[in-house]
Amino acid sequence: MPDLSLSPPPGATSTRGRNASLLVFLLVIGAGAVYVGMHLADDLSPVREHSALPWFLLVIALFIALGFEFVNGFHDTANAVATVIYTHSLTPNLAVVWSGAWNFLGVLTSTGAVAFGILQLLPVELILQVGSSAGFAMVFALLIAAIIWNLGTWYFGLPSSSSHTLIGSIIGVGLMNQLMHGAGGTSGVDWSQAIGVGKSLLFSPVVGFLASALLLLVLKALVRVPELYAEPKSSEPPPFWIRALLILTCTGVSFAHGSNDGQKGMGLIMLILIGTVPTAYALNKTVTASESQTFVAVSQQAARTLGNYTHGVAAPTGPNAVRAEVERYINTRTLTPQTVPALASLSTQVGQQVEGYGSMAAVPQSVVDNVRNNMYVISEAIRLMEKAKQPAFAEADARAIHNFRSQIDHATKFIPTWVKVAVAIALGLGTMVGWKRIVVTVGERIGKQHLTYGQGGCAELVAMATIGAADMYGLPVSTTHVLSSGVAGTMAANGSGLQWSTVRSLVLAWVLTLPASIALAGALYWVFRHTF
Repeated sequence: MPDLSLSPPPGATSTRGRNASLLVFLLVIGAGAVYVGMHLADDLSPVREHSALPWFLLVIALFIALGFEFVNGFHDTANAVATVIYTHSLTPNLAVVWSGAWNFLGVLTSTGAVAFGILQLLPVELILQVGSSAGFAMVFALLIAAIIWNLGTWYFGLPSSSSHTLIGSIIGVGLMNQLMHGAGGTSGVDWSQAIGVGKSLLFSPVVGFLASALLLLVLKALVRVPELYAEPKSSEPPPFWIRALLILTCTGVSFAHGSNDGQKGMGLIMLILIGTVPTAYALNKTVTASESQTFVAVSQQAARTLGNYTHGVAAPTGPNAVRAEVERYINTRTLTPQTVPALASLSTQVGQQVEGYGSMAAVPQSVVDNVRNNMYVISEAIRLMEKAKQPAFAEADARAIHNFRSQIDHATKFIPTWVKVAVAIALGLGTMVGWKRIVVTVGERIGKQHLTYGQGGCAELVAMATIGAADMYGLPVSTTHVLSSGVAGTMAANGSGLQWSTVRSLVLAWVLTLPASIALAGALYWVFRHTF
């Protein structure tokens, strides 16, 4: 059985080398923390709050959100380093530093599509009221529920999915929100979006199992090198070229994990920032004055285009009647004669607001929430109309309206670099603390035989490709499930046999994660709503 202690393999650098790698890791963490602190302070410097409560809630919520990413590191990032540590291709300290660096690059280069795709599962009114008691109850409930379940499964060494857990928590909050307001009340879960997310989570492990098994069979047929299909011996590192292959696949999985899983926490942190300090984060202050003028022109064009589809019906009148009609459409997905006129009127209103202040950055604190929420409901309404193809816009008109939505998303769906750095730090620290339990499960407890070099490389190569493809389409997938199923696929293809007790535990964790996190988050949301 391979030795999974922190001692290096023969020929590797001794204690001095391990200490050096740990020192580098801590220096990177320290530099990142200083960077995050400086940029957060700079963003908050113009904010004037007369109460200490928003600052207190901001600190607590950020701590919990980063705690979720820290626990995520136990589960998902640990899978990325499992094979290189288990095969002694890298020492644990060096593997974690290496993986953390590529996780950071993956987080840094991510588009944010996964982050905001997951947030679309949440009820619209909670997104719009994120700074209210209901909004804080939502954020705290789903984060705490996700952390509780992740810690529980980690304790038993089960590679549970942080993605599954978070999405289940979001669904739990949405369902409880709907139950508390009755059938005629506010909206619950966006089930069409939930089904799309569910499909990606359901099919990605199947893809991991089949593709890894097929890849191993092809590899054994084409590359007849016995060392590649041997299990690690004691603490000896593999041959150089096998070692290079395993480090390469670890790098790819780490980068893909950062670009996909890291986004989940980023989206929640942005909700927290918008809710507690909207002056600084409700609108993208990096949008320049010239870009703001482009936004105004595009909003005017979209309003005129939508006006061609009103059929002579006037927009509703009265205080907030226009936005209320657009929100009603988002909640019910049902068009009325007044829906398009209301959307056209709200588009005109948003363009006039930005034009009146000169730029996004100049929007005053007293109205920034209102401007941002107007933009959000316009974007959601356009998204749903595009999906339903109702109204049936002409091709040129559809392009003009979609361009307006893109401009809105640029102004409202953004992630500052310091948020990405903070998430990368939390992931790295989590991996450093909790890697060993998951490494043992992946290496020894899935198959009846220990993991071989070829099996580890095939499973990680498929995981890298699957997660990277999902990131391109803005779909969340579970690094844990893809890699674990990939290892199981290689064991089956190799005839190594599977340890069904572990497989049953993994499947049980996979099956129970959604209902458990739904129930936890729903119960916590009910408690917090009554407490706050």
